[in-house]
Amino acid sequence: MLARTLTDAVLVPEVGQLAPAARVGFQVHFVERAPDMMAIGGTLLADAEQDVMVVDVAVMDADWRREVRAEVIGRVLAALAEACGLPVPSPAWWVNFRVIEDGSWGSGGRVLSILDLLDTGVFTEERAKAVRAALSS
Repeated sequence: MLARTLTDAVLVPEVGQLAPAARVGFQVHFVERAPDMMAIGGTLLADAEQDVMVVDVAVMDADWRREVRAEVIGRVLAALAEACGLPVPSPAWWVNFRVIEDGSWGSGGRVLSILDLLDTGVFTEERAKAVRAALSS
């Protein structure tokens, strides 16, 4: 459930709609670290009782205005809270949002661009237009 909700938390704002066919282009990696391998405020988590989580969202360059990034971060935190059965996200959960510059993302032996994906039918016309405008400036 968490893998799908985290995927959709980014997918919907990026393409402008819930498009299950687009899920194949999204990855979720779960990496757990031992409490003695992470510290906050100079204190190892092994010595503190905190529920800490860091989510790193890396996306292809597109229309990631501040409000769109904020929507993604809010959706990720809400999905995590729901999956953990909590009414609100923990203040010790952090979401980093990174945009990978166009031409700096590769798969399948080639460099990828979000522009190559705009005519696949998963993007709404409005989102496709916004992405083209953002990348042409």
